[in-house]
Amino acid sequence: MKNTLLLLMLIVMGDAAAQDTIMQLWPKDKIPNQIKSLEKEVHEQNEILRISKVQVPSIEVYLPSKRDATGEAVLIFPGGGYGILAYDWEGTDIAKFFNSKGIAGVVVKYRLPSDVSQKDKKYVPLIDAQRAIRLVRNIAEKFNVESDKIGIIGFSAGGHLASTLGTHFNEKVYKAVDDIDNESARPDFMALGYPVISFGEMTHQGSKNNLIGENPTIDMVDYFSNEKQVTEQTPPTFLLHATDDTVVPVENSLLFYKAVKDKGVSATMHIYPKGGHGFGLGLHNEHLKDWGDRMIDWIVSLR
Repeated sequence: MKNTLLLLMLIVMGDAAAQDTIMQLWPKDKIPNQIKSLEKEVHEQNEILRISKVQVPSIEVYLPSKRDATGEAVLIFPGGGYGILAYDWEGTDIAKFFNSKGIAGVVVKYRLPSDVSQKDKKYVPLIDAQRAIRLVRNIAEKFNVESDKIGIIGFSAGGHLASTLGTHFNEKVYKAVDDIDNESARPDFMALGYPVISFGEMTHQGSKNNLIGENPTIDMVDYFSNEKQVTEQTPPTFLLHATDDTVVPVENSLLFYKAVKDKGVSATMHIYPKGGHGFGLGLHNEHLKDWGDRMIDWIVSLR
């Protein structure tokens, strides 16, 4: 309880119409795998807000009105090849969409792999992802969220991180720092938008290189090829992809769909003929613009 109160004291109140809280994931000076360095977080705004070199990971919580709230929350992992975070396009814009449906949207500003500011960098995004869902679950009541209705969504490399969390939630990748780490890191449901799934032949090479390097061991490639890590405990999954995606081949979603199906995990997949990569909400595409509503229909079906 004391640890929770300490964390709540870290909340920075923002514009109530846009965001409710920004909360650091970790207590000060207790960020796992962190190395003191001169590296600084970078924000670049050019149509899309691109954040890189994250040093202090956090969650940004967007809440629907109490009257509309369904009790569900979705943690959002923006993509960017494990090099940047497309923070608004695949983050805050998605959170606002969820709010319009009565669902809390939680944007996760996770650390990106760095040889300068981290040790054993390949586990750092997963470390932050596990902590983020544990934190939200720990204070769910504060946000009018039910602790067993907390899902995740990730896009592109953020989809890789989401699927890593969905398949490695029980992995002990960091030493507990407080009572929050006693919470379950298993998502109750998982949505993956044009996700990087495999680190095999169909991978996105930039994401793979940034996370595990250019000369990884076979074991490490298999560990982060999430179609190989699915179990019966993998959460129900929604998959979204475009056939003409030339950046992350659609085979990534197909591989994961087959893997969850083979394990008896409930899965829904929407494959569109056109859309390319990184289409976000797809609002300007006649075919893609409704994918968000199809996802909401799926979430409702899980209730």
